[in-house]
Amino acid sequence: MPVVFRWKGVRFFFFSNEGSPREPVHVHAEKQGAEAKFWLFPDVQVGGSAGFDRRTLTELVKVVEHRRDEIERAWHDHFG
Repeated sequence: MPVVFRWKGVRFFFFSNEGSPREPVHVHAEKQGAEAKFWLFPDVQVGGSAGFDRRTLTELVKVVEHRRDEIERAWHDHFG
Protein backbone atom coordinates (compact mmCIF):
# COMPACT_ATOMS: atom_id res chain seq x y z
CA MET A 1 0.00 0.00 0.00
CA PRO A 2 1.96 3.00 -1.24
CA VAL A 3 1.61 5.99 1.09
CA VAL A 4 1.26 9.25 -0.83
CA PHE A 5 1.50 11.54 2.21
CA ARG A 6 0.50 11.96 5.85
CA TRP A 7 -1.42 14.90 7.25
CA LYS A 8 -2.26 15.41 10.94
CA GLY A 9 -1.88 11.69 11.55
CA VAL A 10 -4.05 10.71 8.56
CA ARG A 11 -2.36 8.36 6.10
CA PHE A 12 -3.32 8.91 2.43
CA PHE A 13 -2.55 5.88 0.30
CA PHE A 14 -3.44 3.57 -2.58
CA PHE A 15 -4.06 -0.15 -2.50
CA SER A 16 -1.63 -1.86 -4.86
CA ASN A 17 -4.53 -3.87 -6.30
CA GLU A 18 -7.14 -1.25 -7.18
CA GLY A 19 -9.47 -3.62 -9.03
CA SER A 20 -9.63 -5.14 -12.46
CA PRO A 21 -10.34 -3.14 -14.43
CA ARG A 22 -8.66 -0.50 -12.28
CA GLU A 23 -10.97 2.07 -10.74
CA PRO A 24 -10.53 5.75 -11.70
CA VAL A 25 -8.00 7.87 -9.82
CA HIS A 26 -8.78 8.03 -6.11
CA VAL A 27 -7.04 7.95 -2.75
CA HIS A 28 -7.81 6.29 0.57
CA ALA A 29 -7.36 7.90 3.98
CA GLU A 30 -7.00 6.15 7.34
CA LYS A 31 -6.49 7.19 10.93
CA GLN A 32 -7.02 5.06 14.02
CA GLY A 33 -9.47 2.70 12.34
CA ALA A 34 -11.45 5.43 10.55
CA GLU A 35 -11.32 5.11 6.76
CA ALA A 36 -12.47 7.04 3.70
CA LYS A 37 -12.10 6.96 -0.06
CA PHE A 38 -11.94 10.11 -2.17
CA TRP A 39 -12.59 10.30 -5.91
CA LEU A 40 -10.47 12.99 -7.57
CA PHE A 41 -12.45 13.68 -10.73
CA PRO A 42 -14.42 15.45 -11.95
CA ASP A 43 -14.48 17.07 -8.49
CA VAL A 44 -13.08 15.73 -5.24
CA GLN A 45 -15.81 13.86 -3.40
CA VAL A 46 -16.14 11.23 -0.72
CA GLY A 47 -16.56 7.79 -2.26
CA GLY A 48 -17.31 6.13 1.07
CA SER A 49 -16.32 6.41 4.69
CA ALA A 50 -16.53 4.74 8.06
CA GLY A 51 -15.50 6.33 11.32
CA PHE A 52 -14.74 9.92 10.25
CA ASP A 53 -17.24 12.56 11.34
CA ARG A 54 -18.70 15.06 8.85
CA ARG A 55 -16.43 17.89 9.96
CA THR A 56 -13.30 15.78 9.48
CA LEU A 57 -14.49 14.55 6.08
CA THR A 58 -15.04 18.14 4.98
CA GLU A 59 -11.52 18.99 6.09
CA LEU A 60 -10.09 15.92 4.33
CA VAL A 61 -11.85 16.84 1.07
CA LYS A 62 -10.09 20.23 1.23
CA VAL A 63 -6.73 18.54 1.81
CA VAL A 64 -7.30 16.22 -1.18
CA GLU A 65 -8.39 19.18 -3.35
CA HIS A 66 -5.26 21.09 -2.36
CA ARG A 67 -2.99 18.10 -3.10
CA ARG A 68 -4.89 16.62 -6.05
CA ASP A 69 -2.01 17.12 -8.53
CA GLU A 70 0.42 15.38 -6.18
CA ILE A 71 -1.99 12.48 -5.68
CA GLU A 72 -2.61 12.12 -9.41
CA ARG A 73 1.14 12.12 -10.15
CA ALA A 74 1.73 9.47 -7.49
CA TRP A 75 -1.12 7.36 -8.93
CA HIS A 76 0.37 7.43 -12.44
CA ASP A 77 3.90 6.82 -11.11
CA HIS A 78 2.67 3.76 -9.22
CA PHE A 79 0.19 2.27 -11.67
CA GLY A 80 1.83 3.41 -14.90
